[in-house]
Amino acid sequence: MTSTLSPELAELAHALGVATSFTDWRGRTVEVSAETVRRVLGAMDVDTSDPVRALHDHWLAPWRRMLPPCVVAMAGEARWVWMHVPHGDPAELAVRLETGGERALEQVPHWVDPRDVDGALVGEATFALPADLPVGYHVLVARSGGTTAEAPLIVPPRRLPLPDRLGRRGWGVAAQLYSVRSARSWGVGDLGDLGDLAVWAGGRLGADFVLVNPLHAQEPVSPLEPSPYLPSSRRFFAPIYLRIEAVPEYADLSESHRRVVAQLADQVHARLDDSDVIDRDAAWNAKRAALRVLARVPRTPEREVDLQMFRLRGGDALTEFATWSVLAEEHGNDARTWPPEYRDPRSPDVAAFAAAHTEEIAFTEWLQWLLDEQLERAQGRAVDAGMALGTMHDLAVGVHPGGADAWRLQDAYARGIAVGAPPDPYNQLGQNWEQPPWRPDRLAESGYAPFRDLLGAVLRHAGGIRIDHVIGLFRLWWVPENTDASEGAYVYYDHEAMVGILALEAQRAGAVVVGEDLGVVDPNARSYLASRGVFGTSILWFESDGSGGPLPAERWREACLASVTTHDLPPTAGYLDGEHVRLRSTLGLLPRPLDEELEADRREREVWLDELRRRGLLADGADEEATVIALHRYLTLTPARLISVALPDLVGDRRIQNQPGTRDEYPNWRVPLSGPDGRPLRLEDVLSSSRAERLAAAVR
Repeated sequence: MTSTLSPELAELAHALGVATSFTDWRGRTVEVSAETVRRVLGAMDVDTSDPVRALHDHWLAPWRRMLPPCVVAMAGEARWVWMHVPHGDPAELAVRLETGGERALEQVPHWVDPRDVDGALVGEATFALPADLPVGYHVLVARSGGTTAEAPLIVPPRRLPLPDRLGRRGWGVAAQLYSVRSARSWGVGDLGDLGDLAVWAGGRLGADFVLVNPLHAQEPVSPLEPSPYLPSSRRFFAPIYLRIEAVPEYADLSESHRRVVAQLADQVHARLDDSDVIDRDAAWNAKRAALRVLARVPRTPEREVDLQMFRLRGGDALTEFATWSVLAEEHGNDARTWPPEYRDPRSPDVAAFAAAHTEEIAFTEWLQWLLDEQLERAQGRAVDAGMALGTMHDLAVGVHPGGADAWRLQDAYARGIAVGAPPDPYNQLGQNWEQPPWRPDRLAESGYAPFRDLLGAVLRHAGGIRIDHVIGLFRLWWVPENTDASEGAYVYYDHEAMVGILALEAQRAGAVVVGEDLGVVDPNARSYLASRGVFGTSILWFESDGSGGPLPAERWREACLASVTTHDLPPTAGYLDGEHVRLRSTLGLLPRPLDEELEADRREREVWLDELRRRGLLADGADEEATVIALHRYLTLTPARLISVALPDLVGDRRIQNQPGTRDEYPNWRVPLSGPDGRPLRLEDVLSSSRAERLAAAVR
């Protein structure tokens, strides 16, 4: 696409937060095509056939409102807010506080010329929001004669404080939970395993947290998407992580039903315990059958009340998610392929379907209640074991375009658009992540309710949250449907609102926030996140002094989660041996001959190993384990407030969990935790690992 933007279209794009150019990874300015801009604006329901008219309507839109759609005012900062009324009419504005009561706001002398709006003269009154408003979610209430209007007023903290229980520095274990299988789990690591892992890491190793992969809800029936970063819903959780035997009703099973569940468990163990690949479909099919049996066990009156309270808290979101799940069981996991009458969650046909399937919908809601209970128990066990934070959850960038969130919140998502990334040194064609982006305008109009809702759910039983691709709170790369990933454009979001809400929800949960800010990120964004108390991410192999050498430990950021590796690289033992290069060669992903790539990779690693030797952390001729320990000891020389150690590094695993640039060519997100010999390990083996204790001692 090479079409050139007209000045009018460019002005319209800028007014709506669509960038018409960007700086690529080579430092060059790249102009966005007019066709891309039109399609991106079209996804926001903007008619670009007459950009001048569209721009006029855009600037006039606020004058057609009595109040802004949403106001975000940082705690401790006084600011003004406008109110529109017919010219000459009285204007009153107040704040209805979240905790109850109302505070009248003072109108300030600030003259704004009235405007002609659709044939009527509209005036603007200005009011002062006081600096002492409490942190929270409030409501602006406007009154003029007999006319009233309301708008959300969000007051986030200026800076997210660290929990008091976290000392000068905290460290934790990073694990892909599905890969951490025990003798009791059904082929996939579960929430019982999470609790056991946390008790071991906190009580025996002295860790402060366990960082797990996203536990977001996936499909209700096979086939399940293996990537935890392409979920059906970020607001709800995946029942595949339930520990069957930990469901209280399990104890009340009849003898015959207990035999049914035991037979299902035996079949799973026989098929999956020694498997070298995680088989989610087999595990979930068995678990789902067992849960169907458990759902028929009568609940005690106390538990029935708990379930009803959970449903009440979940509200419409829970009901809609459950309805989508039951529809998916009948019509497939992708709502885009359903019969047309079921594609709108608010259609009469969907209401009729829900009314006819109350028992199935109740089953899905019950599963989410069980997950809430087991997540709470895992977090409680972690804290009781001495962890300062406990579970740290991971928040994926987006959701599947045909999944539950995209269906039930479809008005909040841009249609015909996917999120991705422009070309970079590792993906020179760009990336398309196949996830629909939120519309910035619809988020504001809803008072950021979907964002608030999912954060509250993820943080409900957590001491921390990692935000994948945190720069997405500032801008996202929108790729129009059926175009190359390179033919996209950046769309900007109100980062003050997004980061503010994130800080507010985390403060209420007493949690820390880590943003994954790797790659090409505006330094100003990193500075802003740090100023708001959001940690960044620093991976040792990527920390450079700008001239190709290692970034000295003293120059690392303090406000970061530091680690040696990440889930998109092999465990450190494999990385030291060039495992990732050989794998990419096998998959045909190398731009150069294997020998050249291995040599270049060796030189890059050797630079870091020389730094370790210079610091006295690594002796000449050190073996693999000693080198892994030395690399982690280097992290303790940095000022980083948080350090993460990958569970595979603790046990000497070598295999990569995810190979970027592949889908089915490699078993991404399906590799079980293994030992140095490549044979799968059980959690029981991990809990007695002397190798793990030696590495933990190096960072503790």
